[in-house]
Formats: sequence, C-alpha cells, structure tokens
Amino acid sequence: MSGPILIFDSGIGGLSVLEHIQTKMPAKDIFYLFDNARLPYGDLAEQTLIDGCVALIIKQVAQINASVVVVACNTASTLVLPHLRKRLTIPVVGVVPAIKPAAQMTQSKHIALLATPGTVERAYTKELIREFAGGCKVTLIGSSELVLIAEEKAKRNPINLNAIKPILAAINGTDIDTLVLGCTHFPLLRQEIAECISHPVTLLDSGEAIAIRVASLLETINMSAKGKMNKVGRLTAGFTKKIDKGLALTLADYGFEQLECVSVDS
Repeated sequence: MSGPILIFDSGIGGLSVLEHIQTKMPAKDIFYLFDNARLPYGDLAEQTLIDGCVALIIKQVAQINASVVVVACNTASTLVLPHLRKRLTIPVVGVVPAIKPAAQMTQSKHIALLATPGTVERAYTKELIREFAGGCKVTLIGSSELVLIAEEKAKRNPINLNAIKPILAAINGTDIDTLVLGCTHFPLLRQEIAECISHPVTLLDSGEAIAIRVASLLETINMSAKGKMNKVGRLTAGFTKKIDKGLALTLADYGFEQLECVSVDS
C-alpha cells in the first residue's frame, strides 16, 4: 500500500479530516478530491449522488494508484460505501456521525445532530440513533446552507453570524449539552457555531476516529514519530469545477503543492 491516500468530499469539508490524517501520517502522500461542481450533496437525488461519486472516485483511484479511499462526506458515506467496496480492492473508509460518543458523553441526556438534510433524513442515521442513543433525546437539525457558508469561509469571504444563528435556534434555550457535527464541513465553522449557541455545548466530530482507522489499515499507526525523520507527504488537490483565488490561497495554506481540475465524466 505505497500509493497516496485518496480523500474525497463534495467540497472543502474533508480538509477537517485531512488535518487529523496528516497528524497521524505526516509522510504519507495525499490526493484530496472534491466534487465542487455538484455541491451541495445534501440536495442531490440519491441515485445521482451514488452514480457520480462512484464514477469519479474509481477513475481517480486508478489514475493515482491510491492505497486507501476515505469518503470524508457524511452524506455520501450513507449511500456510496457498499457500491465502492464492490468495485475496489483497496480499503474504503467512510464517515459516521459521532452519535455513539455523544450519547456516552452527555450529562443531560439531550444531544443534537447537525448535518445535511440528506444525512438527517436517512434510515442509516436513524438506526445509529436507535442503536447508540436510545437513552437520549436527539434533536435533528438539517442544513445545506451551513455547507455553503463553510465554503465561503474557505474562499476567505466574510461570514455573517446572523446567517448561522437561525440554523442553530433549536439548540438555544434547551438542555442540549452535546452537538454532533455530522458533516465534515461543519468543524471548519467550529468557532462560529460556538458563538451562535447561548450556552456551553461540546462539539463532536469524527475526524480523529477516521485518522486512527486509516493509520491502522495502512499499518502506520506509529508513523507520526517516524515521519519526523522522513519527507513530508505531498499534497495534491483535484476539483471538478474551477476554484477562485481565495480558495486556492486557503489550499496553499494547508500545504497543497499541486491543484488540478479533473473530469466528472466516468
């Protein structure tokens, strides 16, 4: 498994996962693929999302000889993982909303899940809640707008907190003490989200757990120590729609050395 890690998302949300993976495996090359031409995924029909993601990921895996695929998108993970695993011989890792740790952590037994409408409404999510949070009250909040706000932040555009506050209104004035960030875009707005909630709430995401899983699969769980003696892994970003200067600068800040537009055709 010497090829790069392929991290996939609809937009820049997967960068929140990439940071954790880099910490565990700093010497590993990473190709970050984002399908910004079809953003946001939470609004797409299920079959459209499945067909588009599978075709795009399989094509890129072949081109870069990827060692593992990380679907760093909660919306896509709820649908495409079985289809990818049937078509690929390398490991495929998905994102699961952190319902289980939230249910274990809460003191009030009232948690909230903030995700895209697609993730909130899917049977997969409801099964997670039944299995791991049966003793809790779970408030579900679906928002595609917050995905686009995170994208604007990555483009270095100003963020208006007044656009975020109504999305989180269901949390304020309640005993919710734990909020699951069930979209990889949302950790990029961690500070803004916290500022829009009227009382202390723990914010949970799955980035650390995903990184541990990937490192385990690649048998490089101790590579963070070894990496200090080795080269820093090369970061390449591929996107399906031309990006603006602000986002290019943000990607450069993350350490991306190469940016390229890839075809959405299979």
